[in-house]
Amino acid sequence: MADERRLDVLRAIVEDYVATHEPVGSRSLLDRHQLGVSPATIRNDMAVLEEEGYISQPHTSAGRIPTEKGYRMFVDRLATVKPLSAAERRAIETFLGGAVDVDDVVQRSVRVLAQLTNQIAIVQYPSLSMATVRHVEIVPLEHARILVVVITSSGRVEQRIIELEESLSDDLLNQVRSRLIGATVGERLGEASIRLAETIDGFPPRHRPIVTSIVSALSHTLTSERSAERIAVGGTANLARFGHDFDAAIQPVLEALEEQVVLLKLLGEATSGTHVRIGTETGTEGFSTLALVSSNYGGSALGTLGPNRMDYPGTMAAVAAVARYVGRLLNED
Repeated sequence: MADERRLDVLRAIVEDYVATHEPVGSRSLLDRHQLGVSPATIRNDMAVLEEEGYISQPHTSAGRIPTEKGYRMFVDRLATVKPLSAAERRAIETFLGGAVDVDDVVQRSVRVLAQLTNQIAIVQYPSLSMATVRHVEIVPLEHARILVVVITSSGRVEQRIIELEESLSDDLLNQVRSRLIGATVGERLGEASIRLAETIDGFPPRHRPIVTSIVSALSHTLTSERSAERIAVGGTANLARFGHDFDAAIQPVLEALEEQVVLLKLLGEATSGTHVRIGTETGTEGFSTLALVSSNYGGSALGTLGPNRMDYPGTMAAVAAVARYVGRLLNED
């Protein structure tokens, strides 16, 4: 019973500190929460929680604030995911449903996630490791140039203009288009690149130089597309909302946003479900006052980065909901 009561006290301290950004005292706990015990019992429970490292006292005679260990206990055992309202769910679905392509889906996801959480939103572009070629098109242009268009199963569209030594005849153009489609459509990007090379020997020697130019350019497009790892970031203006206790983390955050390697690593650790990494759990220098909430969608991930005194139940619900909608949209494509 005492352990359960102390967990209730810890939950109340976390919720009040997140809401007020002020250290929480025993009197305010009694005023705001129906804990059903005496002030002396609350003070004793707070002393035990402090001794065990779940809360700390920033100044003498001040109230208590949660530690990283306290936030972790709150997330693991106390927090229930706050369901989004019907209006919030409709807003997400309507806003994301208006996207015209994958890039638009990612950009819209970043915006809506930043707005819902008032944090920095991070969305990794869809993973291409499992993507396949959906269509290849060759369009003749003027002056012995052609436009090669590749559409992948992830919805990405890549275009490349190729300068040829001579113009393609209609017959050769149709042959090249047909064989390239046959070699690539339905294949994963890496396998499609290998199969492309095998098509060259199927053409007469006089046509092989020009076909080789097309195949090389198309193969390069496929391999560069497969290896691309990008993220979109939104809500950086929310840094101003985080308060003075976050000042020391501003520089590391800005550096991470600029270089993106750290963010890709953190998002890459998300598998299934919603994950929360608090402070030192991120494994990133300078992130001791930060927390990352992330969720997986179809092999990629998205999430938010904010102060460790964030609204965990609300943030977890928003991240999970956006990931679910994004995954659904991309599967429909």
